[in-house]
Amino acid sequence: MSTSVSTIPGIVEHRARTDPDGRAYVFLDDHGEESATVTYAALQQRSVRVAAELRRHCRPGDRALLVFGQSPHFVSGYLACLYSGVLAVPVAPARRGGPSDVLDAIVTDCAPTVVLTESGIGGIAGSVERTTGSLPRIVVDELTPAAVPDPGAPLDVVSNDVAFLQYTSGSTSDPKGVMVTHGNLMANQEMIRHAFGHDQHSTVVGWAPFFHDQGLIGNLMQPLYVGATAVMMSPGAFIRRPLLWLRTIDRYRAHTSGGPNFAYDACVARAATADLTGLDLSSWTVAFNGAEPIRPDTLDRFAETFAPYGFRGTAHFPCYGLAEATLLVSASRAGRGPKAITVDPDRLRDRNVVGSTASDAVGLVGSGTLTDGTGVVIVDPDSGRRCRDGDVGEIWVSGPQVAQGYWRNQAATAHDFGNTLDDGSDVRYLRTGDLGALVGDELYVVGRVTDMVIIRGKNHHPHDIEDTAQRAHRSIRPGGCAAFSVAGATGETLVVVAEIAAEIPEPDPDAVAEAIRGAVTTRHQVSARHVVITIAGTLEKTTSGKIRRSAARARYLGHGFPAVTR
Repeated sequence: MSTSVSTIPGIVEHRARTDPDGRAYVFLDDHGEESATVTYAALQQRSVRVAAELRRHCRPGDRALLVFGQSPHFVSGYLACLYSGVLAVPVAPARRGGPSDVLDAIVTDCAPTVVLTESGIGGIAGSVERTTGSLPRIVVDELTPAAVPDPGAPLDVVSNDVAFLQYTSGSTSDPKGVMVTHGNLMANQEMIRHAFGHDQHSTVVGWAPFFHDQGLIGNLMQPLYVGATAVMMSPGAFIRRPLLWLRTIDRYRAHTSGGPNFAYDACVARAATADLTGLDLSSWTVAFNGAEPIRPDTLDRFAETFAPYGFRGTAHFPCYGLAEATLLVSASRAGRGPKAITVDPDRLRDRNVVGSTASDAVGLVGSGTLTDGTGVVIVDPDSGRRCRDGDVGEIWVSGPQVAQGYWRNQAATAHDFGNTLDDGSDVRYLRTGDLGALVGDELYVVGRVTDMVIIRGKNHHPHDIEDTAQRAHRSIRPGGCAAFSVAGATGETLVVVAEIAAEIPEPDPDAVAEAIRGAVTTRHQVSARHVVITIAGTLEKTTSGKIRRSAARARYLGHGFPAVTR
């Protein structure tokens, strides 16, 4: 992208002038058929039209709640906010049955002035009116040129102006609004372009929701930044038909596509009984995996399953990021493939990454090397001192993509942003809350500081216990386990909650529980004192598919989980 263009609205204007008929976005319905195509010229015109309507209700700096499905109207609404200086707040539409606690918390925190939405979206009104009173609504797809005859000029913005609020997923606490500036957004787009090897020919296929940073920054904005075409599926279409994702990559000869670790497991599971005749994944150069931890056996199984259909194992592209750094922090390199190591589990619990070939060795997949302009240090979360190479500590990040802080939350901003080392340097770091280690130039992410399970003085990473529990019995739903500790009479005790897969006709909860206890004790030398077997869909997850362990702990200590009966 030309260095003279310094904002996303500037890019939209540039594309509309230089490539007006180019396809910016292609949207697919739940059957994989094209439901909408948006050219750069149409995108600019629609965005400016919505921006003009926004100006009737808002001043620069006001917040607009964005409530959309996976549609082109979201793109127009989001860009309109950037055009007009209104802070976009993308949120998930309320699920059937009423608004969620997370949505209520976001509405209360950001105090929106207006709601941007589209026809056919319901469920949000009750939450908005209950928490902030009646708000004006702009239904984007009902605006016409006649309704907004004079769009006016885009607002001049500078790099340090806040562009939008990206609310965190709330996996360990209430969601917080990350203040992402125009400069953060552009810096991270350039980092993604360079790391992923993108240009105007790098078609992207995505299905992550737009209210999540991966869907918004990676799948939606990056193709616009480089001038490529983005092909968009809905998250629901992927969940119901994972292999439609792969068929779409084939159909549009995509260069880049990806998702969390569970997405690859879902495809392998469906492939066992599917007809894959004619599938060709040879165009797929960057198969990014943005969940942590990334499972080595997941990558191996996917590569083995789809190698006959043109997939190359070197296309696997582990990466790491978070909303507080706009999106991307570290990434593999296109064509390099993943770096995996096996380590001593006891030393890992003691916060050291030490190689091992023993039968109980733990596999770790690197999340790539640092993107240009990014600084990462590993810091002991107890002492605040910088760790040595290979030691596990909290990941601290610096660079132009690190956001300003949290919206109207000075305490959390002071804790997470602007941290310094005791080495005399004035570099400011973001505390990520993630545990990891640098081995050479590769970053390995191993868990969350706040999720660590400590039993009898030993550290246990909950995702390792969850992985063991999930594999203990065939009746357990993939990705349906949560491990956490609760206070007991003699100290902290381990709790494991496991969901039974919906397709299991006659589950035996006692057998499942015993299998989990045995596997966890054998693998981790810790007793799962409390094993809860529950129904599918009970455990709360974030928008990126991570288990909300804090919510699981609260439910366990409160009204509990519905039991599965034989």
